[in-house]
Amino acid sequence: MQTITEASATIKVPEETKISKQMEVFYNPRMKANRDLTITVLNAWEKNNLQIADPFAASGIRTIRILKECKKEKVESIWLNDHSPDAIQQIKDNLKQNKLEKDKRIIIEQKDANMFLLESHGFDYIDLDPFGSPVAFLDSACKRIARDGILAVTATDTSALCGAFPDACKRKYAATPMHTAIMHEIGLRILIKKCQEIAAQYDRALYPIFSYAKDHYMRVFFLCEKGKIKANEIVDQHKIITVGNNTAGPLWTGKLWDEKFIKDMKTEEETTKFLDIIKEEAGIEQIGFHEIHALCKKNKLHIPQYLPLIKAIKDAGHNVARTHFSLNGMRSTISEKELLEIIRKLNKKD
Repeated sequence: MQTITEASATIKVPEETKISKQMEVFYNPRMKANRDLTITVLNAWEKNNLQIADPFAASGIRTIRILKECKKEKVESIWLNDHSPDAIQQIKDNLKQNKLEKDKRIIIEQKDANMFLLESHGFDYIDLDPFGSPVAFLDSACKRIARDGILAVTATDTSALCGAFPDACKRKYAATPMHTAIMHEIGLRILIKKCQEIAAQYDRALYPIFSYAKDHYMRVFFLCEKGKIKANEIVDQHKIITVGNNTAGPLWTGKLWDEKFIKDMKTEEETTKFLDIIKEEAGIEQIGFHEIHALCKKNKLHIPQYLPLIKAIKDAGHNVARTHFSLNGMRSTISEKELLEIIRKLNKKD
């Protein structure tokens, strides 16, 4: 066993050299930012006295951090579940390690994730963070998320969502992906569509309030509202789109972020820059972005410096922002044709 410290939590986990589904108790240090941003969302949410569910609790790290880093009035009860008896034992050990073993808000279950959700009375916040695709657990999660609750969904099967394995995407998500420079945004929109269409079966509308793609995963926080009309409005925004010579979808064509909500989000230094980029691009309602390196290579142009390029785009009367989806990407209302003209002019100046 090794001792890990992550933010306010200290836990013990098995020593593993490779992260895999076969691990006795799953802990992935690369998902720290995922947990950081979970705390950020919960603290920005004005709702308190939450009933929270962690169906894949594993080491218990997410729950421990929620209990230690969110205001006490935020949590009324928090349910940790895992089907593995080894995980249950480690959860108990790690709660004790963090002096939380006597916290009466904590309930521990050892069930299949779907059975855990379906046998419950429902939750204000459900964190669906399985290994791989979340599809097998969406139906039960959509049934048990409360009105005005938040459903958080993680997908790590990015090879399917981003088009490396298009047939897998068609089977799991009933959509055609796009294996191009904007594949991560397209994949995220396909994931959102899948979650929304399952919820719509139960007259529930899932609105993305914060979503992103990072490292090897995609993550969406949905606000759940109930009603046939709202569910219809959501489904009406599922469309097939064409970018250049590539077609993808059906996918979610609405907003990826709630600007008002993310304005109140504050996070630790490690993820502040990442969040700031999202806050800036959230103000531009545009599907897709311009991948400057790929665009220049395709048209045999020199890559311009980004600050003069951004200024030139703004001077031309367009909104523009960097995007978290790509270090070389820009989200803007400008057309590709007009952008190329600006880049050619900047090339001549150089």
